[in-house]
Amino acid sequence: MAALSSRALAGPSLREIRIGYQKNGVLVVAREQAALERHFDPQGIAVKWVEFSSGPPMMEAMNVGSVDYGAVGDSPPIFAQAAGAAIVYAAGQPITNGQGILVPRDSGLHSIADLKGKRVGFTRGSSAHNIVVQTLEKAGLSYADITPVYLTPPDAGPAFANGSIDAWAIWDPYFAIGETMQNGRILVNAREITKTNSFYIANRDFAKNHGSILQQITDVTTSTAKWAEAHREEVARSLSAVTGIRLDIQTIAANRSSFAVGPVTEDIIATQQGVADRFFKLGLIPRQVAVRDIVWRNTQI
Repeated sequence: MAALSSRALAGPSLREIRIGYQKNGVLVVAREQAALERHFDPQGIAVKWVEFSSGPPMMEAMNVGSVDYGAVGDSPPIFAQAAGAAIVYAAGQPITNGQGILVPRDSGLHSIADLKGKRVGFTRGSSAHNIVVQTLEKAGLSYADITPVYLTPPDAGPAFANGSIDAWAIWDPYFAIGETMQNGRILVNAREITKTNSFYIANRDFAKNHGSILQQITDVTTSTAKWAEAHREEVARSLSAVTGIRLDIQTIAANRSSFAVGPVTEDIIATQQGVADRFFKLGLIPRQVAVRDIVWRNTQI
């Protein structure tokens, strides 16, 4: 009966769920384990995986309905909401480690204050953007005190390695790649600067029309996350197998990651609202947004 009910709520037109993922996190593990495929196959629903280099392009794809569900850092949904994107927050996840700002190992930059006047590379609208803003704020610097260089992770890595940028704000596994393969030294760990979260985001129409299915996706993601917390060696192997990134690098990323997935709590909303308010104050987003307005609550339970 439960399966029949879920299928009825999904609607006859739903034959495929499109999942956006990056080169890290719980969804990579879920893909390698075929966890969503095993769950939805009895309901006649296929799962399609779409890889993105960062959160902003995933939000663009989700807005136009090319992706139904995906995982991103804190900043992409804020930029997307400010642009009127059709998205909702489905679940949250605290980030305890695995992102920050790198400088070359032999660089003369040893404190946040040393970033003044320097070229700092990061992806515009990504979680790294938030880390840069809050890092500068902590040191009493303004956004105008640096030269931001907006680069995607695949472009930023070579730019960092060849000295085209003085510092690189980034997340795992690129953070670990920068440390191990591109002569990087950690200038700032994000956890020393601020509390950050990542999110599981859904297309707004998908959430409205297929709430039961979205809840099932979140439940499977949550179960996979619980498994990942207790099996980090296997997680590293999964991450390496799916992404093609060396096992030793993904082991670093897996060992310092937090995988726990849960609801978007009042504390998470407050933290995320602070990020949104800061971006608006700096003129980085065109309008003020209320994070709470797009937090999804399952009304079908």
